[in-house]
Amino acid sequence: MTRFAIVEAPSVLGLFPKGVETLPAALLGAGLAEHLQARHDGRVEPPPYDARRDPETKLLNPQGLAQYAVNLADRLEPLLAAGEFPVVLGGDCSILLGCTLANRRRGRAGLLFLDGHADFYQPEAEPNGEAASMDLALVTGRGPELVTDLEGRSPLVRDEDVTLLAHRDSSDAESHGSQRVEDSGIGIINLHALRECGAAATARRALDRLIGPQLDGFWIHLDADVLDDAIMPAVDYRMPGGLQWDELTTILRTALASGKALGMDITIFNPKLDSDGSIARRFAAALGEGLNAA
Repeated sequence: MTRFAIVEAPSVLGLFPKGVETLPAALLGAGLAEHLQARHDGRVEPPPYDARRDPETKLLNPQGLAQYAVNLADRLEPLLAAGEFPVVLGGDCSILLGCTLANRRRGRAGLLFLDGHADFYQPEAEPNGEAASMDLALVTGRGPELVTDLEGRSPLVRDEDVTLLAHRDSSDAESHGSQRVEDSGIGIINLHALRECGAAATARRALDRLIGPQLDGFWIHLDADVLDDAIMPAVDYRMPGGLQWDELTTILRTALASGKALGMDITIFNPKLDSDGSIARRFAAALGEGLNAA
């Protein structure tokens, strides 16, 4: 039986303080710990937010991002060593730096990246300097060394050990000048391809490059905006389309059933856009259903 440990990581250093920092309280209040029979392993507080864009790195809060990644990795590494499954409640997507750093310290892990966006911007193209739009690029070693070469361990994840699943922003990202994830060595299965094959078959295909003797397992990154805007409007950068609840639970069940999933982070859900808490309750239930596969 999987032993879940919930860690709160309410950082918005890669975005803005307008609601996603309340994600942990909302999902815990909606019963996530009970769904998972998880223990609570505390909270990693971020440093103060600075709205000024750093002229050298072109990022918001670059020093804070680097320090927070180390602090979060320090919390997660003992959990991984003990064989627990950390469920890290963000915050914005920049918390992935700390999650992947924890795994990188221990060896070589893959990354299942579930996100409506590819998050592959380079700093000079990202309009606001938000690392939450660059996290996949940063953890694969693209960007300022201050945040990519943490502890001299760049890349935190190798291109060939990543599957980007169910994104739907390719044309928008290209129009804004983002570097193309399609030109990297990252495995890509977009939402259209998933719909052609079905969620279960697509999940198995996504895991093909994440399970093997060269890898210690894989981490799961889940951005709430991978879900259909019709059922998950409580995100700050909305797009039409996305996964249905049953598709998400199928993907998570398949990932957990592999026995190789190491942990997971959950980001971007903004409870301030969920006035009656109904989305939080449905989200918590879906996570419980998906993660209780093993």
